Amino acid sequence: MTVKQAVSKAAVFLGIIGLALNAYIYTYPSLNPENCSWYRPTPEFQDPIKAQLIAIPWVGDLINTYYYKQFENYSNGFEEIKLLAVGDPQINGNWPTTPYMKRLDNYGNDYYLGHIYQVMKNRLHPTHVSVMGDLFSSQWIGDSEFYNRTRRYLTRLYPQPEDHTKAVFEVLDKHQDLDWQGYIDQIKGVSMDEAFDYHFEDTYEWTNSSVKNFTGEPLFINITGNHDVGYSGDATWQHMTRYHRLFGKDNFYIEYNKGTEYAYRIVVLNTLFLEGPALQPEFVEYTHHFLQKLKAREFEGSTILLTHIPFYKKEGLCVDGPKHDFYNEETSKREPYKLGKLRSQNHISYEMTQEVLDIIFGSTDKPGIILTGHDHEGCYNVYDKDLQSGVWEASPVKTHDSSKANNYIQEVTVRAVMGDYDGNIGLMTGNFDKEAGQWDFHYSACPFIVQHVWWATKAVSIIELFLISFLVVA
Repeated sequence: MTVKQAVSKAAVFLGIIGLALNAYIYTYPSLNPENCSWYRPTPEFQDPIKAQLIAIPWVGDLINTYYYKQFENYSNGFEEIKLLAVGDPQINGNWPTTPYMKRLDNYGNDYYLGHIYQVMKNRLHPTHVSVMGDLFSSQWIGDSEFYNRTRRYLTRLYPQPEDHTKAVFEVLDKHQDLDWQGYIDQIKGVSMDEAFDYHFEDTYEWTNSSVKNFTGEPLFINITGNHDVGYSGDATWQHMTRYHRLFGKDNFYIEYNKGTEYAYRIVVLNTLFLEGPALQPEFVEYTHHFLQKLKAREFEGSTILLTHIPFYKKEGLCVDGPKHDFYNEETSKREPYKLGKLRSQNHISYEMTQEVLDIIFGSTDKPGIILTGHDHEGCYNVYDKDLQSGVWEASPVKTHDSSKANNYIQEVTVRAVMGDYDGNIGLMTGNFDKEAGQWDFHYSACPFIVQHVWWATKAVSIIELFLISFLVVA
């Protein structure tokens, strides 16, 4: 057998493998349509031919998604809430001492995460996208590296329209250290109400308030994670200045359809600064000021709460149990000013959980949902409020009896999108129930696959290209 014949056989073999792998990575949600689709309370009308086509595994879902455009056309009389939740990307950076293989791994990981987002966005046309915190892998980086990772975040992982990110790229292009002292003077020079404008209403695009409905590009929401700004015991003004400048507010709420029976709101809460002792106590003060503004706000509707750290649950309900860690003499050796301050936490404390749930969910008997990050394994529970004791208590969603109380709140800890956790994306669907007069919230998790398969697909495709080039030249 000649070299050309051997190469030809190898090209055919790799071509078949490459086609199969590429077909998988670009259509994998259609192999698991139940978990990788928005929830539909009632099936749409289907003629017999359409029903038979859709029933075909994989192919039927592709036809339904891209030919019948089910996620664009479905309507039950009210706009759906379609939120993609991305858990803890934690992208790493490169340093002068970083080995070349690690640099390549970081480069590929960006596009692996970006691939998952693009596939799910193109398939599902979400109204909202929320990254549940820990955008980066470390809060201890300087402004220059923070800019580098922000640029990667906005170009490789989660690209957005140019007019949505123009102001951010102006900062990135200057690549200068931010004036955090000036930011302190600006915040402290006015009242909290003036410094922090928490309220948004019927917001569909951040840069254009005249848009009155979702037009195809989702509203992108970033949540503050401990690897972005730190826990309260080590977060500084430098951390918060650059986060606010590049990623937006850490506490705010958006009210939709206020005054109607189908009103709902999205509340973004920085749970990192709910508790202390804090390095900058004013951060905790600002967060509780936000909660008090929410408490005073009269809103009759359902709430979607987006935050990073999960609320208190008994040991065993999730992989991470309740835990608070404080700086001691050993861990504060190099930074003695942190002694006694909050170093890390798995959950919000029991007492603070009760207070926050009462403020955000206690004034209405409408269902609500909480989406969090932090615990990479993911978790799904329900909080019920005992009407006699007034205590909120969590239980697994699989064993929860939704008929025993009407004031129950789902809490989903979104499984991480990282390759070690199979590239997971969360789907939160809000459907308005006309008969009950309230929003119903449903959650599912759509896994991709470990990152090595994505790498293998790219490697096979590149080798195949070289083999074909050789055959053409030969």
